[in-house]
Amino acid sequence: MKVGFIGLGVMGAPMALNILKGGHELTVYDRSPEAVARLVKVGAHAAATAREVGAASEIVVTMLPEPQHVEQVVLGTDGLVEGLPAGGIVIEMSTIDPNTSRRVGDALRARGMELVDSPVGKTSEHAVTGTLTLMVGGNRPAIERATPVLNCMGTDTYYCGGPGTGHAMKMTNNLLATTIMIANTEALAIGVKNGLTLELMQEVMRTTMAWNQQFAVAMPKKAFVGDDSPGFAIRLACKDVRLACEAAEQMGFVASVGRGAQATMDRAISMGLGDRDTAALMFIREKELDIEIRQPPAALPKAA
Repeated sequence: MKVGFIGLGVMGAPMALNILKGGHELTVYDRSPEAVARLVKVGAHAAATAREVGAASEIVVTMLPEPQHVEQVVLGTDGLVEGLPAGGIVIEMSTIDPNTSRRVGDALRARGMELVDSPVGKTSEHAVTGTLTLMVGGNRPAIERATPVLNCMGTDTYYCGGPGTGHAMKMTNNLLATTIMIANTEALAIGVKNGLTLELMQEVMRTTMAWNQQFAVAMPKKAFVGDDSPGFAIRLACKDVRLACEAAEQMGFVASVGRGAQATMDRAISMGLGDRDTAALMFIREKELDIEIRQPPAALPKAA
């Protein structure tokens, strides 16, 4: 198929590469010429605008930071809608709110096109291996047409319902995942300050309801070994939580736990840490309390 891809960041670039590896003809666009050049080097075609991507494609994937970026790229001047042929499909894989997703989808359908929302779960490592979780919403015929492209990027696919439900699932998922991570850093900091070790707390919590996947999977790979290199950036996590809190308020209630997590991340962003991995949130706690939560470095093997 002729596929376009817009948004070649930490997640988008390997996802686009896997579409190319899947045998599809690929046209790419990103604000970073370097990101485009890396994909061109392995066989993709470069486009100068989103409109050009649309004109060269049957299906276009978007992977962008914020809802307003999605609206601009799809519906704005020189946007996808001006180039994508009738019957074309946009697979929107960013983390945005379901209202924006439905609004953009309605605008596309009014012009004979379709939007499939399919935000992703897991990490940049899974983006590289093509084993992401895909949370898919939209009209069934469009999803069926998009499936060969989706299969290049993910292995765990969940049909969430009609238009916008994929984005609703992702927003809900990220609200919970991020607030759990921030709660973990607070609890661990309190424990260490009171004389407990990370190892002891992990051992005990494995037997209680406190145990969670952040403890089991994410934090051992990043926070517990002192690595806050970009993976899931604080500014993006903060955006996801903010969207969920705003959605809650539109429904008539305050997501107080989410707003607390957002305040923590807003503070980290004000400290210049917005582009660092969420692991940096634990390091802030360490600095504030003059403690070290992390696992000790692995002992080097003894010389023979």
